[in-house]
Amino acid sequence: MTTAKATEAEHHVGRPLDASRDVALRQAALELLAEIGYDRLTIDSVASRARASKTTIYRRWSGKAELVVDALNGLKGNAPVPDTGSLRGDLEAIVHGSTNTDTPIDAQLVIGLITALAHDGELRHVVRERLIDPDKARLKQVFERAVARGEVAEDRNLDLLVSLFPALAIQHVLIFGEFPDAQFAEQVMHDVILPLATAPPGVANGSSSARQVLQHET
Repeated sequence: MTTAKATEAEHHVGRPLDASRDVALRQAALELLAEIGYDRLTIDSVASRARASKTTIYRRWSGKAELVVDALNGLKGNAPVPDTGSLRGDLEAIVHGSTNTDTPIDAQLVIGLITALAHDGELRHVVRERLIDPDKARLKQVFERAVARGEVAEDRNLDLLVSLFPALAIQHVLIFGEFPDAQFAEQVMHDVILPLATAPPGVANGSSSARQVLQHET
């Protein structure tokens, strides 16, 4: 068995892991991601920053992609899916929850990750599986309940709706170098997503609002 495989297998055997080391390793990974970007970040550099061994890291994560994504997941938390009884109320709850965290995500962390996504297949897979897909699934529940209540037409493309805010948020980060604030999130939800979601069947009333936001961003 190779060294990497052997250390990965240690996830499931041996003595219990020290949770305090997890915190230090995640923090080291985030600091390096912001400072030097994902491409230059290595397991060696994380181990050195956290004053730990590579074996300590590999006992917890299979590689740097899983480590970095797990660290980012720890920042954003895992808020419950809101159920206020209306689509507008649910979206407002999501906006409030995502922009009022104790540990807001630094734009440099996101930029450091995004620049590597285009050419790193492993990173794309882990980001999609651990970050994007779970958030989209939670948001899709909100729209599915709205469809069941009759607020959203059954012909609406829910996959497209749940992809709008992440796409606009990433664009904002890349263009302005800062993470979207509450005002931006509210504008997208109220002027783009809600009109598109609640337009009559076969009609995209929110298309003009979507263009306005995109023009503002560029």
